[in-house]
Amino acid sequence: MRKGIGVSPGVVIGKAYCIHEIFVNPKTRRLAENKIFAELRRFELARERTAADLRALYEKVASQVGAEQAGVFRAHETILHDPAFTAKVRERIVDHREAAPAALEHVLAAYTALFTRMEDEYLRERLVDVRDVIIRLSGHLSPVLAQDPEGGSGPLILVASELLPSQVVALGMREVAGIVTQSGGQTSHAAILARSRGIPAVSGVEGILRNVKNGDTVVVNGSTGHVIVNPDAEAESAYRKLQREFVHLKDVLAENRDLAAVTADGTAIDLLANINSVEDARAAVAMGAAGVGLFRTEYLFLTHPNVPDEEEQLTAYRAIIEASPQRRVTIRTLDLGGDKTIPYLGHDREANPFLGWRSIRLSFEHPQFFTTQIRAIVRSAMQASTAPTDVRIMFPMITTLEEMRRVRAMVHRVRRALVAEGERVAELPIGLMLEVPAAAVSIESLLEIVDFVSIGSNDLVQYLMAADRDNPKVSHLCQPLSPPVLMVLNSVIAACNRAGKPVTLCGEMAGHPRAFVLLIGMGLRSFSMSPAFIPMIKDLARHLTIEGAEKILTGAMRLKTTNQVNQFMADQISRLAPNLRPLDSA
Repeated sequence: MRKGIGVSPGVVIGKAYCIHEIFVNPKTRRLAENKIFAELRRFELARERTAADLRALYEKVASQVGAEQAGVFRAHETILHDPAFTAKVRERIVDHREAAPAALEHVLAAYTALFTRMEDEYLRERLVDVRDVIIRLSGHLSPVLAQDPEGGSGPLILVASELLPSQVVALGMREVAGIVTQSGGQTSHAAILARSRGIPAVSGVEGILRNVKNGDTVVVNGSTGHVIVNPDAEAESAYRKLQREFVHLKDVLAENRDLAAVTADGTAIDLLANINSVEDARAAVAMGAAGVGLFRTEYLFLTHPNVPDEEEQLTAYRAIIEASPQRRVTIRTLDLGGDKTIPYLGHDREANPFLGWRSIRLSFEHPQFFTTQIRAIVRSAMQASTAPTDVRIMFPMITTLEEMRRVRAMVHRVRRALVAEGERVAELPIGLMLEVPAAAVSIESLLEIVDFVSIGSNDLVQYLMAADRDNPKVSHLCQPLSPPVLMVLNSVIAACNRAGKPVTLCGEMAGHPRAFVLLIGMGLRSFSMSPAFIPMIKDLARHLTIEGAEKILTGAMRLKTTNQVNQFMADQISRLAPNLRPLDSA
């Protein structure tokens, strides 16, 4: 049995499907003598297509962002045509009779060993560029995910070091029943994918790829963070029983999709969805969401083959609005940087990327690029449908009053420009995502110039606790129920309510039963979460009164440690809604 971080609750058993680094199970069988020339030709075709991609990317990024930012693609083309690089790949194909993807994997491993020994930090960091080139080449040689994974049909347990956004998109509607990753935490791409689909997932299982192969039977317990490879008959039988109970509970909860979201004493609760795509928006409708509280626009950029222009963005945003519950969507501008980068923006290595040049700071650095996105968002609100829409625009990682004034001015300039061009434009509410402690401290001043606030608890917690949530050595500090976090949230929610400004919490806390009860007690009435969690939270609300939540909050706020709060709230959930215990976790 292996232990990691449970990032999406539930129990599932399935067959392992392994993604090794950036290569999906490259074929290791030796090529027949008469196949070598064809494989060399296949590699050359992949190089030509990759070179064409890079040239097109350079032109598009240079025109939309700037020649300096586009320069990375010229550097990548230089690597692609480097004689030493191509000679190494050809040597693996000819001398070792390896298929091109396997040859690339070996070449990357050799470069990794070479670069990590270098003393010059700048040279060490060029490994990122080599890796990017090889990823592009690999994409032209084979699909991101094989169409017929080994291990037969049936539910798959995806096992990977990490999940890249391109791999998430390539999954499509494949029958992935669970996810296990070696790295990452509660807010990794794998965790977000799992929660959006309502499937169990465990992250941070170090070395799991060394202990599992395609077709192995794997048990994933996303509630406890446990993973078992090839369980014995007794253990498998026990976990299959837990799996049936989990599936039954989900089915029962899903039946409440058309019920109103209200507490036991009749107070209305707004349950919204966090989404990345049109498919997620449809899932939000299916789960009974009242709207979309967070559309993460960066996934359009992370999965796009180059740079989406204004019309492409407009088309994407219109599709999201049309697919969303009641055409109600809060659109967040680009939140890139940290663990989400694209080659032409924010690609420089930083000592502390989560505290560095990211998010709104990156957008300010590229005003033309940023303005293009704002134009597409503003236009989408009017052009999405003949039916009424409720679209809001939100800016991430706002730290100061000056930043908020700056983005408001940009939106107003965009509106004036569009009107001058003859466009019909809506007056969109403008809000901020509160995730920086400085913004929490100065919330009273910020409330004077915003129309609404969305609390991004994922980043707020890690910034308050000075701990990287995806670093397994310190992630234990990133606890949403820690007393300091609860005190800050209580203060922010109270300030918003006093000012009469709408406030929503759109981090993972929103779909966490223990946190939900406390947030209701603080006066929060709007929550945005992964669509799959909405039926559970709707059910919990119906077991809860406002007065009862306020009493529970009073008891929790007297406690001094995170463990005390967690135990206290586990007892409260067991008392309030014992049927939800399988979906409750610390």
